[in-house]
Formats: sequence, structure tokens, C-alpha cells
Amino acid sequence: MPVKAESVAGLQYQLLSEASYTLTGDDVLVAVTAMRRGVPADEQNALREELFRKGQPCLRTSPLVKTHGWAVHYNKDGRIALVGCETATYRALSTAPDITQVKGMRSKRA
Repeated sequence: MPVKAESVAGLQYQLLSEASYTLTGDDVLVAVTAMRRGVPADEQNALREELFRKGQPCLRTSPLVKTHGWAVHYNKDGRIALVGCETATYRALSTAPDITQVKGMRSKRA
């Protein structure tokens, strides 16, 4: 399924595909929110504080994971990368004994 560039998933994909293992999940949330609201870079620290005054969902709720079938891998420093489920990287990570796998969140209750 194609991802529209202006959608949340499209913006997340754009950020993560260009910068594997350089951003945290929180960084992605702030950057996407800033893009959608038109917040300039020099005001993003205030946006981060505003967003995290209350809890925010993790990338397990992202449409990239729930709808488009991407996996998100966190390295030991909490930096993330997208991994296509059809790739050799995904197969290696999914069978690695030291990797904890957590499923994406469902949209509706069963």
C-alpha cells in the first residue's frame, strides 16, 4: 500500500528512511508534529516540552507498523531504523535470541 508523503506515516517514513539509527522515537514524534504544525526548528524544544507533559504513544501505534507492515528496530542507544518485513535484515533480527520482539498495537479490540 503506498504511503502519502503528507500523512503521518509518510512523514515518519521520510525521516526514518533518510536517517537510520540517528533518531529516537521521541525525536520522530516531535519532528513529525513540528512539520504538520509548521513549527520552526528553533521552537521545537518548546514543542517537545508541550508534547511530553502528558504521555505519548510509541511507534508501536504508528501507521507504518500497523497498516504498512514495517518493523522498527531500536539499537542499544534507543535509536531507531525501519526494517522491511521482507528483507534479510528482518529475518536475521527476528531470529536473533538477544532481540526482544514486541508486536505493533492493534487498532481495535478483538
